[in-house]
Amino acid sequence: MSNTFHLSLDVPDLDRAVAFYEELFGQQPAKRRPGYAKFELADPPVALALQQAGRPALSHLGIRVDTTGEVEGASARLKQSGLVTLDERDTSCCYARQDKVWVADPAGNRWEVYTLLEDVDDDDDHGHDPEPVAACCVPVAGEASACCT
Repeated sequence: MSNTFHLSLDVPDLDRAVAFYEELFGQQPAKRRPGYAKFELADPPVALALQQAGRPALSHLGIRVDTTGEVEGASARLKQSGLVTLDERDTSCCYARQDKVWVADPAGNRWEVYTLLEDVDDDDDHGHDPEPVAACCVPVAGEASACCT
């Protein structure tokens, strides 16, 4: 399995952000669309997505895996541990068709485990994430978090 760390940032000025990251990484974005840019770094293996948004913020984090089977395995493992998940299959996001599972950490930071099925020219959701997944941690022994029950 070849995993790639994914980081998605909302930026108020996409052109300035792209110019900054071009200088920081010494390379052009791998994908550039209206309101969206993505850098693919080989070392370390990172996919950095930038979305035009009103204010700077961490959008979400993720791990890109090779297959839908790996996404389904992660989904089953996360659910079995008591975490709240949201499965999406054959969904268009960030100018790509993907299978994914979403989960949030106890602080509300959203994570996705996803596989890229194919790049697409249009983006139905313009890089925006689904409704927030409720943050939910693994219950402490003998106690259940309200969102996990």
